Amino acid sequence: MQNPKRSTLGWFWQAVTGALLLLLLGVHFIAHHFIAAGGLRDFNQVIAYLGNPIIIALELAFLVAVTIHAMLGARSILFDLGLSAQWERRVTRGLTVVGVITVLYGIWLIYAILGANSAVAFWAR
Repeated sequence: MQNPKRSTLGWFWQAVTGALLLLLLGVHFIAHHFIAAGGLRDFNQVIAYLGNPIIIALELAFLVAVTIHAMLGARSILFDLGLSAQWERRVTRGLTVVGVITVLYGIWLIYAILGANSAVAFWAR
Protein backbone atom coordinates (compact mmCIF):
# COMPACT_ATOMS: atom_id res chain seq x y z
CA MET A 1 0.00 0.00 0.00
CA GLN A 2 1.32 3.43 -0.92
CA ASN A 3 2.33 5.91 1.71
CA PRO A 4 -0.17 8.83 1.30
CA LYS A 5 2.51 11.44 2.10
CA ARG A 6 4.83 9.99 -0.57
CA SER A 7 1.99 9.99 -3.12
CA THR A 8 1.15 13.61 -2.32
CA LEU A 9 4.78 14.69 -2.66
CA GLY A 10 5.06 12.87 -5.98
CA TRP A 11 1.92 14.54 -7.26
CA PHE A 12 3.10 17.96 -6.01
CA TRP A 13 6.48 17.69 -7.76
CA GLN A 14 4.83 16.34 -10.89
CA ALA A 15 2.61 19.44 -10.97
CA VAL A 16 5.51 21.84 -10.22
CA THR A 17 7.74 20.35 -12.92
CA GLY A 18 4.81 20.34 -15.35
CA ALA A 19 4.28 24.07 -14.81
CA LEU A 20 8.03 24.69 -15.16
CA LEU A 21 8.05 22.68 -18.39
CA LEU A 22 5.36 24.89 -19.90
CA LEU A 23 7.42 27.98 -19.14
CA LEU A 24 10.83 26.56 -20.07
CA LEU A 25 9.56 24.82 -23.20
CA GLY A 26 8.07 28.11 -24.33
CA VAL A 27 11.39 29.90 -23.78
CA HIS A 28 13.24 27.08 -25.56
CA PHE A 29 10.95 27.15 -28.61
CA ILE A 30 11.03 30.93 -28.89
CA ALA A 31 14.83 31.06 -28.60
CA HIS A 32 15.57 28.13 -30.90
CA HIS A 33 12.79 28.24 -33.48
CA PHE A 34 11.24 31.70 -33.63
CA ILE A 35 14.20 34.02 -33.04
CA ALA A 36 16.76 31.93 -34.94
CA ALA A 37 17.04 32.74 -38.62
CA GLY A 38 15.49 29.94 -40.65
CA GLY A 39 13.84 28.45 -37.56
CA LEU A 40 16.86 26.44 -36.44
CA ARG A 41 20.32 27.27 -35.11
CA ASP A 42 23.46 25.79 -36.64
CA PHE A 43 26.37 24.56 -34.50
CA ASN A 44 28.13 27.95 -34.34
CA GLN A 45 24.90 29.70 -33.40
CA VAL A 46 24.29 27.13 -30.63
CA ILE A 47 27.81 27.76 -29.30
CA ALA A 48 27.21 31.52 -29.31
CA TYR A 49 23.82 30.98 -27.64
CA LEU A 50 25.36 28.80 -24.92
CA GLY A 51 28.05 31.43 -24.33
CA ASN A 52 25.60 33.22 -22.06
CA PRO A 53 25.58 31.74 -18.51
CA ILE A 54 21.89 32.62 -18.09
CA ILE A 55 21.06 30.49 -21.14
CA ILE A 56 23.07 27.58 -19.73
CA ALA A 57 21.13 27.89 -16.47
CA LEU A 58 17.81 27.93 -18.36
CA GLU A 59 18.76 24.90 -20.47
CA LEU A 60 19.93 23.00 -17.38
CA ALA A 61 16.69 23.91 -15.57
CA PHE A 62 14.79 22.59 -18.60
CA LEU A 63 16.80 19.35 -18.50
CA VAL A 64 16.25 18.87 -14.76
CA ALA A 65 12.53 19.68 -14.95
CA VAL A 66 11.87 17.34 -17.88
CA THR A 67 13.89 14.55 -16.25
CA ILE A 68 12.12 14.83 -12.89
CA HIS A 69 8.74 15.07 -14.62
CA ALA A 70 9.45 11.98 -16.74
CA MET A 71 10.80 9.91 -13.83
CA LEU A 72 7.82 10.79 -11.63
CA GLY A 73 5.44 9.95 -14.47
CA ALA A 74 7.09 6.56 -15.05
CA ARG A 75 7.09 5.94 -11.29
CA SER A 76 3.39 6.77 -11.07
CA ILE A 77 2.53 4.43 -13.95
CA LEU A 78 4.54 1.60 -12.38
CA PHE A 79 2.98 2.21 -8.97
CA ASP A 80 -0.47 1.91 -10.56
CA LEU A 81 0.39 -1.73 -11.26
CA GLY A 82 -0.07 -2.41 -7.54
CA LEU A 83 3.52 -3.14 -6.60
CA SER A 84 4.52 -4.19 -3.11
CA ALA A 85 6.23 -1.66 -0.85
CA GLN A 86 9.57 -3.36 -1.50
CA TRP A 87 9.15 -3.07 -5.27
CA GLU A 88 7.99 0.54 -4.96
CA ARG A 89 11.26 1.33 -3.16
CA ARG A 90 13.24 -0.47 -5.87
CA VAL A 91 11.41 1.38 -8.64
CA THR A 92 11.97 4.70 -6.87
CA ARG A 93 15.69 4.00 -6.43
CA GLY A 94 16.09 2.77 -10.00
CA LEU A 95 14.33 5.76 -11.52
CA THR A 96 16.33 8.10 -9.30
CA VAL A 97 19.55 6.57 -10.62
CA VAL A 98 18.31 6.86 -14.22
CA GLY A 99 17.33 10.50 -13.61
CA VAL A 100 20.67 11.42 -12.05
CA ILE A 101 22.58 9.74 -14.89
CA THR A 102 20.40 11.59 -17.42
CA VAL A 103 21.07 14.98 -15.83
CA LEU A 104 24.80 14.27 -15.48
CA TYR A 105 24.95 13.25 -19.15
CA GLY A 106 23.16 16.47 -20.14
CA ILE A 107 25.59 18.56 -18.10
CA TRP A 108 28.53 16.71 -19.64
CA LEU A 109 27.06 17.21 -23.12
CA ILE A 110 26.73 20.98 -22.68
CA TYR A 111 30.31 21.28 -21.53
CA ALA A 112 31.53 18.88 -24.25
CA ILE A 113 29.85 21.05 -26.87
CA LEU A 114 31.38 24.18 -25.38
CA GLY A 115 34.74 22.40 -25.07
CA ALA A 116 34.55 21.25 -28.69
CA ASN A 117 34.14 24.86 -29.68
CA SER A 118 37.35 25.78 -27.83
CA ALA A 119 39.19 22.88 -29.51
CA VAL A 120 37.90 23.94 -32.93
CA ALA A 121 38.93 27.53 -32.24
CA PHE A 122 42.38 26.34 -31.06
CA TRP A 123 43.05 24.24 -34.19
CA ALA A 124 41.62 26.88 -36.54
CA ARG A 125 44.37 29.35 -35.55
